Amino acid sequence: MSDVSTVLIVDDEHAITDLHARWLEDSYDIKKAYNGTEALEQIDDSVDVVLLDRRMPDRSGREVLGEIRERGIDCRVAMVTAVEPDFDILELGFDDYICKPVSDPEQLWEVVASLETRTAYDSQVQEMMALSSKRAALEQRKDPDELAENEEYTALETRLATLRNDLSDTAMGLDDDDLHAEFYDRNTAGSKLMQSSERDDAPETEE
Repeated sequence: MSDVSTVLIVDDEHAITDLHARWLEDSYDIKKAYNGTEALEQIDDSVDVVLLDRRMPDRSGREVLGEIRERGIDCRVAMVTAVEPDFDILELGFDDYICKPVSDPEQLWEVVASLETRTAYDSQVQEMMALSSKRAALEQRKDPDELAENEEYTALETRLATLRNDLSDTAMGLDDDDLHAEFYDRNTAGSKLMQSSERDDAPETEE
């Protein structure tokens, strides 16, 4: 059995799927899907990381993500999408949220490497890092007043505080920059990539 992690890349824009595959193929076993239906046909327990577009014509990334979680497949999922994050992302079970376009291979590699590392952690640590990614995504796009007025965001902050308290001793003993960053109130490495992915055109909305 190969020790190399498997990454499933899902995007209905063929050029993007193929480009991201070329960027990662020297480091990972790559699977490609050009729509949500193909993604669900290929996803199984062999997949470690999914890079999932959110807006697709047949089955949306939201639907694919929901099916992955419903099947109980233990993989990390990053939404890699042109849909700007809004409060609705608090309902989605992803691990990180990256806005397209991803500008270079190193960016994408860092996202996957971060998610690959998270796979080794227990469920509480994975939850904390996923929630931290959601918080970072929203803080990039929302002003403090909007955040303070949103009940779901306030609940996220409360849950994060509880997890930080429960896991602080464990986290400081782990060799992972993303995890240490959460405890020092910095964004995770994957979410920080959003700062360099601002788009010139108007935000898209999910179908």
